[in-house]
Amino acid sequence: VTSPCKILKCNSEFWAATSGSHHLGTEEAPEFCTALRAYAHCARRTARTCRGDLAYHSAVHGIGDLMGQHNCSKDGPTSQPRLWTLPPGDSQERSDSPEICHYEKSFHKHSAAPNYTHCGLFGDPHLRTFTDTFQTCKVQGAWPLIDNNYLNVQVTNTPVLPGSAATATSKLTIIFKSFQECVDQKVYQAEMDELPAAFADGSKNGGDKHGANSLKITEKVSGQHIEIQAKYIGTTIVVRQVGRYLTFAVRMPEEVVNAVEDRDSQGLYLCLRGCPLNQQIDFQTIRSAQATEGRARRKGPSLPAPPEAFTYETATAKCREKLPVEDLYFQSCVFDLLTTGDVNFMLAAYYAFEDVKMLHSNKDKLHLYERTRDLAPGNMAPSGPLPTLWVALLCLSQCWLCLL
Repeated sequence: VTSPCKILKCNSEFWAATSGSHHLGTEEAPEFCTALRAYAHCARRTARTCRGDLAYHSAVHGIGDLMGQHNCSKDGPTSQPRLWTLPPGDSQERSDSPEICHYEKSFHKHSAAPNYTHCGLFGDPHLRTFTDTFQTCKVQGAWPLIDNNYLNVQVTNTPVLPGSAATATSKLTIIFKSFQECVDQKVYQAEMDELPAAFADGSKNGGDKHGANSLKITEKVSGQHIEIQAKYIGTTIVVRQVGRYLTFAVRMPEEVVNAVEDRDSQGLYLCLRGCPLNQQIDFQTIRSAQATEGRARRKGPSLPAPPEAFTYETATAKCREKLPVEDLYFQSCVFDLLTTGDVNFMLAAYYAFEDVKMLHSNKDKLHLYERTRDLAPGNMAPSGPLPTLWVALLCLSQCWLCLL
């Protein structure tokens, strides 16, 4: 399922034409205006299909602002101009940002270093929360991952196959809220086959403010891997496209994680609270059934067969190629191969773990082995050593009562 809104393509074309320079000299203004008119024309062409799209409305607003700043007329040529390079001293290269635009320098100047936390979403989809809870969820449609005073992150998950209950992330929207003299509000949006290396307005940093460089996008691998550094809130975000779908990973200080004005709204914040109970899947129980039966099992009845059939044995062998430690990332990989038949889900699990190694501050917590889930009455308990421990404790308590 691909969005008909093509504003990301318009953004990319404008950025390619201007190399992100919004501070050109007067002699280059006509060429910049030509590129801007082409950008506006591209946006108009996709207006009908982008009516409810956040990135579209942000782009239209940005085009209007730039038209005014550079005194560009709406009428004139719209052919693409030559590529520009950043002039010396451009704000994109400024390093003299105010101290308040560097989290560690401003908030923790006379105290211990901040405690960083990690959240990640990948695959079918699997969620690792800021508290190192690991869940496999349905969460079809649009869901908020992060919602605090500084930024919002929303993902959209769509069925992997027609009629399938297996879902994966097809769209991601990140809104960085305006912050003091550091950054203007910026919107980043990615979707299947569109992983831009710029914000929705075509910029690569936090805008025109003095500390704009404290928010920056870096393209690591074209069309496959971008990294966003938000130094003013001590946050690093990694977005990847693996196969057709997206993965998300973030490193964020606890202080920023918990900066929420309305505490009651935190229940909708998946990275903090996890998936709702009715959206969680006990994939370890399914995995055990798959191993016993020696065939792929789906998350719903009478679902179409995956394009490539994996048995439990072939799936485990494939996942072991990239994930030699049989932790929850390995188990997620096996589960995804059996439910989707798409080998790219193995790579999604692999890169998700690579991002954990880069972003998690506690190297002793990289691997997770016991699936965590809040259990309600009637829910199946997770497999593993925990139930055995409870049985042993129960037996000991009964024996103690007998002695009394």
